[in-house]
Amino acid sequence: EGREDLQVNRLETQIWIKPDIQKTDVDFSEILSAIQEIAKDVNIFFDELEGVNSPSKDDDSLLHQGNLTCTSDDASRLEVVGEEIPDKNKTNGLYFRDGKCRIDYILVYRKSNPQTEKREVFERNIRAEGLQMEKESSLTNSDIIFVKLHAPWEVLGKYAELMNVRMPFRRKIYYLHRRYKFMNRIEKQISRFRGWLPRKPMKLDKETLPDLEENDCYTAPFSQQRIHHFIIHNKDTFFNNATRSRIVHHILQRVKYEEGKNKIGLNRLLSNGSYEAAFPLHEGSYRSKNSIKTHGAENHRHLLYECWASWGVWYKYQPLDLVRRYFGEKIGLYFAWLGWYTGMLFPAAFIGLFVFLYGVTTLNHCQVSKEVCQATDIIMCPICDKYCPFMRLSDSCIYAKVTHLFDNGATVFFAVFMAVWATVFLEFWKRRRAVIAYDWDLIDWEEEEEEIRPQFEAKYSKKERMNPISGKPEPYQAFADKCSRLIVSASGIFFMICVVIAAVFGIVIYRVVTVSTFAAFKWALIRNNSQVATTGTAVCINFCIIMLLNVLYEKVALFLTNLEQPRTESEWENSFTLKMFLFQFVNLNSSTFYIAFFLGRFTGHPGAYLRLINRWRLEECHPSGCLIDLCMQMGIIMVLKQTWNNFMELGYPLIQNWWTRRKLRQEYGPQRKASFPQWEKDYNLQPMNAYGLFDEYLEMILQFGFTTIFVAAFPLAPLLALLNNIIEIRLDAYKFVTQWRRPLASRAKDIGIWYGILEGIGILSVITNAFVIAVTSDFIPRLVYAYKYGPCAGQGEAGQKCMVGYVNASLSVFLVSDFENRSEPTSNGSEFSGSPLKYCRYRDYRDPPHSPVPYGYTLQFWHVLAARLAFIIVFEHLVFCIKHLISYLIPDLPKDLRDRMRREKYLIQEMMYEAELERLQKERKERKKNGKSYHNEWP
Repeated sequence: EGREDLQVNRLETQIWIKPDIQKTDVDFSEILSAIQEIAKDVNIFFDELEGVNSPSKDDDSLLHQGNLTCTSDDASRLEVVGEEIPDKNKTNGLYFRDGKCRIDYILVYRKSNPQTEKREVFERNIRAEGLQMEKESSLTNSDIIFVKLHAPWEVLGKYAELMNVRMPFRRKIYYLHRRYKFMNRIEKQISRFRGWLPRKPMKLDKETLPDLEENDCYTAPFSQQRIHHFIIHNKDTFFNNATRSRIVHHILQRVKYEEGKNKIGLNRLLSNGSYEAAFPLHEGSYRSKNSIKTHGAENHRHLLYECWASWGVWYKYQPLDLVRRYFGEKIGLYFAWLGWYTGMLFPAAFIGLFVFLYGVTTLNHCQVSKEVCQATDIIMCPICDKYCPFMRLSDSCIYAKVTHLFDNGATVFFAVFMAVWATVFLEFWKRRRAVIAYDWDLIDWEEEEEEIRPQFEAKYSKKERMNPISGKPEPYQAFADKCSRLIVSASGIFFMICVVIAAVFGIVIYRVVTVSTFAAFKWALIRNNSQVATTGTAVCINFCIIMLLNVLYEKVALFLTNLEQPRTESEWENSFTLKMFLFQFVNLNSSTFYIAFFLGRFTGHPGAYLRLINRWRLEECHPSGCLIDLCMQMGIIMVLKQTWNNFMELGYPLIQNWWTRRKLRQEYGPQRKASFPQWEKDYNLQPMNAYGLFDEYLEMILQFGFTTIFVAAFPLAPLLALLNNIIEIRLDAYKFVTQWRRPLASRAKDIGIWYGILEGIGILSVITNAFVIAVTSDFIPRLVYAYKYGPCAGQGEAGQKCMVGYVNASLSVFLVSDFENRSEPTSNGSEFSGSPLKYCRYRDYRDPPHSPVPYGYTLQFWHVLAARLAFIIVFEHLVFCIKHLISYLIPDLPKDLRDRMRREKYLIQEMMYEAELERLQKERKERKKNGKSYHNEWP
């Protein structure tokens, strides 16, 4: 028993029995029994002497007992009690061949790769940093070599201190708020009422989730000098697997592979092909033969699959603490934000569905649609040159009814509601983020741990200046150099936006040209619905162009971001994110903006049409209005975009992984494949996107834009977004757990620049919805007619009875003989009345042809225009006032969280003082006991 150090931890108290204890005259068994008695009295965690039967709450000890690891050169604690390392550790692919040292990181390269010298220097410097290394060739390809890395305790402690990794050092003390009697009575009544309701079905079963200790402990930056302050049950599991991998990655990013300041870091070796892949290992298989309810989880990956990534738990809350522990804070915050966004979509989807159902129920009572359907004697002018025929207004009856479903009396209310909803969503997310940041120790993280990118460090290492915060010299980028790079980058952004506008211009030309082509089509179905066919095909072509240009945008944005040389990783991500969002937002919404605000607005009138390049007549709106075109654009783009994204996120990795498994099964058989070590299985999975969570965030942010910016034209957008997000959460979870290699655990305190983008979209949505209601829809013209020109003029009423005659009042008269030669239709309209038509109608407020000023604007036009401008101003100011009032009334930090933070700061100071005082008093007593005393001792 004298071979091993025995450590007993009681928070900051340590008892050490040195290896040379066998040289003394004291019986070791007596000391051991005495220590055990003391441990019973003071509740010391005596895990080191009790073996593996004592449950520990550090990472793997929450799972099966065979997962205990060795992270130092000393014998493991299993050897202290005379037990052997389980064979499972040697065969499950998570440890070195000795079964003691856990694999913290995997590097993969090919022996045929010519970059041998760089790898040798790199690996030699890795060993110099203290990392342990073991190599093993692949079972499927002898050319592939796996480099297994393990960080011993000394290395972990050293770099955890340098990286300011926060670790638990004292359990939290919870206290109850003072309650008034009245509040207690209310809570009792609420709890009694809840007893009649069913149990919360969306809550996860607490028995299946491990008790995560770090959430119940105060934390502080790790320090080797004050190691006695931290709760260390077992050095093997003190740092969880995600933290260990993050520390190893930090080391690899700063190891040289050649002489020279630019020859540094794992990323450069991956980019030049020296290494093929680098990743931390998953914690085993995500499947198990045994039920999780009866046998528990095999590992954290299995637990995440059963309670998070499985389709059977789609209605349950997410285990965010477990996600954060396994994947890191950055990924945990993404899923926290996605879950919050999905939950907030429920009221928006409900109100949007109510607006749509209101349109359905009032459809038969809508006076406008009735008049359109009954207008068999009103002949409309052709909507294109030559080949488009005259048509009855009643032919657009279906389109008028569909338009009413989205453009009804509840639309304005819904637009105001969505503008307020966007503000409430963002304000309450700030509060939710603050709670998560506090629980996950992210409040002060940015100031403490922001690191300089190795590329920036290598580029500007010759110029250094003192950091005003740390007082240490660091690389410095000159102001002139930074400005010149930003100017070049901004020019590139402007050029790419011009490319987007050019693509939209091409779509406009396509719409103008094809509307005449479809009007002359031999199929009656297409010929009679030429405008709908034009819109549908234009939207599909626009979607294809969007997908193709996205590939180009990604490469340009990456080039421009690297050209700027951002200082930190967060600055690089923010710069890249902003560029890609601008590109994709303009790319995705430019056609929608054209349809909403430009289509049919500048076409002129029959006999004096405005033309593109003096050749093509600009496209007109349908006789029922342009809103139906906008609805088609939004519906098709939204559905196709979400379907394509879901396929690319999950379907593509599934197909690739299936193909890889099929080849392995054919070559080695199913039994051999099942025995592959974990690093081999993970290598055959798909790597995470090179830009991390960018694609996931971008998809949701663009969806948020569709949900808010043009929601007045498409009230069902929140419902479609909600249904997609319910699927999206489980798709992303399934992808992270089963289809991707385990990503490196990264830290973040918020969602970064995405929050600012969300705020910008919220402001833009107010403006766009005001213009959609005032300009695109017929809400304002109907209102002006009801109060000024209708049967109820001057009576202050605006019901359906006041809309009688609106359709006739909104149409102007045109003399057919005034058509231009190139616009004159091939048909003379004799099929309607047996004789050639003399007059046709078109949507506008213009004087008749025989008036003193033919085709001049009427007074009603100016009234409608003034009402539209007034509505835009009033709507924007009203909604912005409501948004700012809500932002002012909702504090960013909940009051109870603010009190908890203040109390924790106070308790931490007291605890650190008491622990240090206790240590000094103990040292003083030991010196007195040994006969050593010093003058002027403290305390």
